Amino acid sequence: MASRPNVLIVGGGIGGLFAANALIRQGLRVSVYEQASALGEIGAGVFVTPNAVRHLERVGLGPAVERWGARVGPGSYYFRHDGTPIAPVQVSDASGWNATFGMHRADFVDFLAAHLPAGIVHTNHRAISFEQTDDLARVKFGNGAMAEADVVVAADGIHSELRSYVFPLSKPVFHGTICYRGLIARERLPNWPMDRWQMWAGPSRHFLVFPVRHGTMVNYVGFVPTDEEMKESWSAPGDPAVLVREFEGWDPRIASVLQQVDETFRWALYDREPLLTWTKGRLTLLGDAAHPMLPHLGQGANQAIEDGMALATILARADTSGVGTSLLAYERLRRKRVAEIQLGARQNGLRLDSTDIDLSARDAALAAHAEFRKRLYTYDVVPDAHTAAAALQ
Repeated sequence: MASRPNVLIVGGGIGGLFAANALIRQGLRVSVYEQASALGEIGAGVFVTPNAVRHLERVGLGPAVERWGARVGPGSYYFRHDGTPIAPVQVSDASGWNATFGMHRADFVDFLAAHLPAGIVHTNHRAISFEQTDDLARVKFGNGAMAEADVVVAADGIHSELRSYVFPLSKPVFHGTICYRGLIARERLPNWPMDRWQMWAGPSRHFLVFPVRHGTMVNYVGFVPTDEEMKESWSAPGDPAVLVREFEGWDPRIASVLQQVDETFRWALYDREPLLTWTKGRLTLLGDAAHPMLPHLGQGANQAIEDGMALATILARADTSGVGTSLLAYERLRRKRVAEIQLGARQNGLRLDSTDIDLSARDAALAAHAEFRKRLYTYDVVPDAHTAAAALQ
């Protein structure tokens, strides 16, 4: 009788931990190796949309999403920089299912990890090399440890250590934008509406606010142009006074948020050109290791979750001898969709930051964008993954 593959995941972020949950749900053996000394994310918000929430529910995490997320609803809106309303923001799929949440990244990582059996996650393991034979894959770590598996999944982010074993080295693409981001306690903004996602658009920059942690905190992000190509980082310190100046003269609602900012962080925006392949033998890529994208569609974490669900669905029907074929099927299923979303995120960023004197065309495009988001949120990767897996039998 053919044996089912065991899977080693490199990277204990949202993508890697969700993939572990999805694989275990399919009855596969899984281990996760994370380079940090403890799991966790610094304080930042993440937008979780219906195309990912349906998979979180499938693996039993629906109650955790409801507990830790802040649901955003039909009051979500685009505005011009002076506060003039532009258009509503699409927050539901084509059926009208509204499962869109603001989430604190630390909460997300915590409940993904807590849902795993004890002993699955190994911290203090930084992957430094990879090798494979026809029968086995092996990862070596900086602490001297080594681990073997039938499948290795690199979910270790935009600066993935293992990507070069699949695809030649390439530089991330800097897009001339820095984000200032942070969190503010609800008590400091008692009149702020905590049931909506709100975006103020251009010219040349934009500002985003949405709730997290079940409506107890406000997450803000200010996107500003820069010529300074800084290191890609979530946690570089920023100057609140500079942030205030960047949005001086904008809608007074933004000023009311920025008056409460004591500490802010800068995040340089990078992505990569879509890769031609994600897979080599028993090694495949997932999430930002495969397709880092700009945040202008709010899909980085959501697409990593789709990846994990697709991978688990396909590997559930694989045996140890056929994992290479199964991983290629996963790649074929995912590569076109995420490439379109990567490029779509670039286009939406340009749209939001339009420098046109007449912004009416930009405003019309933002209104029309609801149809794209509706299709994006309605897609369910599982039926396609079942079809891809069945074709291999």
